Parts: sequence; C-alpha cells; structure tokens
Amino acid sequence: MKKTSTRLADGRELVYYDLADDTVRDAVDRRPLDATVTTSEIRRDELLGDSVAVASHRQGRTYHPPADECPLCPSRDGRLSEIPDSSYDVVVFENRFPSLAGDSGRCEVVCFTSDHDASFASLGERQARLVLDAWTDRTSELSHLPSVEQVFCFENRGAEIGVTLQHPHGQIYAYPFTTPRTALMLRQVAAHKEATDGENLFDAVVERERAGERVVLEGEHWVAFVPYAAHWPYEVHLYPKRRVPDLLGLDEAARTEFPRVYLELLRRFDRIFGENEPPTPYIAAWHQAPFGQLAEFDGVTRDDFALHLELFTIRRTSGKLKFLAGSESGMNVFINDVPPERAAERLREVASS
Repeated sequence: MKKTSTRLADGRELVYYDLADDTVRDAVDRRPLDATVTTSEIRRDELLGDSVAVASHRQGRTYHPPADECPLCPSRDGRLSEIPDSSYDVVVFENRFPSLAGDSGRCEVVCFTSDHDASFASLGERQARLVLDAWTDRTSELSHLPSVEQVFCFENRGAEIGVTLQHPHGQIYAYPFTTPRTALMLRQVAAHKEATDGENLFDAVVERERAGERVVLEGEHWVAFVPYAAHWPYEVHLYPKRRVPDLLGLDEAARTEFPRVYLELLRRFDRIFGENEPPTPYIAAWHQAPFGQLAEFDGVTRDDFALHLELFTIRRTSGKLKFLAGSESGMNVFINDVPPERAAERLREVASS
C-alpha cells in the first residue's frame, strides 16, 4: 500500500491509498472553495448522561445528486469533484459537512472505489484489503489527535438507511468521548470479570456462539454469527478469533483472511430476500476500544475489549422495513420479528455456490 497525503482547496486533508507503490498523486484541487465553516457543538444530556452533536450546517449538504454530478467520483472530463485526480483506488478525506469538528472531534469520508456503480460486495479481495488497511491507518492517525477518544469506522448502505450519495463509500467518526454503546459494553465486561474471577465476557460470548446454531460462516481467523439477542431482523457479528482491542491489533493472517470472509458475508446479505430483490440496505459498524484510560469501568483495560464488526439491515422481509417506533425509540427496548436462529439459517442457505 502507498499512502499520499494532500490538501483540498479549502484546506481539508485528503489521503490516497494505492495498491501500486509507484503511483504518483500530484493533482491539484482547482475548485474555488471557501474555507469550511462548521457549527458543530457537543451538548451533554444531564438526564441520560450521554452526548448529542448539534450541527446545523449539515442542512446544506449535498443531497442525492445525479450520477454525473457525484462528488465522490474522480475529477474527469472537465468536471471537478472532491477527488482532484482522474482515478483512484481508495481515498479518505475530511468531510465538508462534518457532524464533529475541531475540539468536538473529526469526520472523514472513505471512498471504497472510483467505480460509481460498484458496491463493497462487488470489490475484489485486494481492493477490500486496501480498504481494511485504510481503516487501520486512519484509526492510528486519528487516535493521536488530542480531541479524540474513540474512532468509529462504518458504512451506511442504501437509501432506506438515509444515504444521500450513492457512490460506494463509508465514514469515520472520531469522537471526543466514549460512545454510550461502548460504555454499556465496558460496564458489562467489568461486571462479568468481577463475577467470574477474571473471565472475559467477549471470549465467553464468542465461545458459546461458536458451539451453537447461530454461526453463519467461519474461517481460520474469523467467525460470524447472529447474536442470541439480535436487535435487528438480520444482524451478524464478525469477530477475529484472537481477541484484539482495535484494528491495529490484527495480525497479518487475520488481515489476509478478512476480505474473503467479509465479502462473502455481504454477498449473502444481498441474497437474503431473493435474487430479484433490490440490494439489501445495511449498516456495517466497527466496534473498537476507546483510546486512553478506562478507569471508570472497574479494572477493565483496553485489552479486555474485543474488536468486532456488527452488520445489520433494517429490512425485515421483502418490501417491508423495521421501524424504530414507540418501544425502540421511546424506551430503547427492541422488538425483533425475526428469530435469530431463523436469520442464521437463512444466511447459511444463501451461501455462494
């Protein structure tokens, strides 16, 4: 992998990640852009103890442009985009309309490929590995920013999820705090560690699932399963078998196998509802340990956390979505219409031939 860092016309950072070591990236952003102005602010909810990012400037962000005006395609044929070069493998750049900025963190866009009509599932294994390397590098770089406590790499896929740009891409949020979901996990890990004289909760969950009926697929270094208490109609958790706290901890063997396992998982997701159905909308979310001290979690360290990816869809059956209604949105109590055992069975049925 070759990494080339440059700046866009408004001062935002852009990084090319290339498969070929001899690739030269010297294209200049020729757009007449003013400096980016953000209004991002973190507000603490006193009753719930969590935080809300208020970012009114995002109301003006690009919304469903036609394919020939996509800002994530390369700059070609006289049309200038967010990527100055006429081609690229993988690109990461600071979001022009960030939810988090400055002392409130940072938001980045990850373009998985220059092919506008592709999807992550259609990538080759070398390209998917390059995306993994980019995620890992950005996690490392962002973790050193003084305002950053947790790095979250994710992909929103599909209009049903709320995606406004159809080009295959994901995002990275660098939060200035430990997110509520991660804090809940850490508290559970701490309680389990104390109750079991030091056993790791993540290890116990993975061991139990590997021995059960909800495993979807398993490689030498990774295992994917539908969790016992899945919140979403079709939800899969993907773990490296050797527990590590973040993407930086993966060894070469796990990195090499990841593209094959993950691409197979995504391709199965697209077949859940039948070959003639539109692509399955999903969210793919990497869970990594926060950086820094975890003193508030009763003896838990970063090494007690387990890196994993959670992949889920809001589509519950053909043509029907799972909405977060009263119980989910009002009380945070999920009601799942699809038994996790049946979801796992279906994801095994649609394996690639």
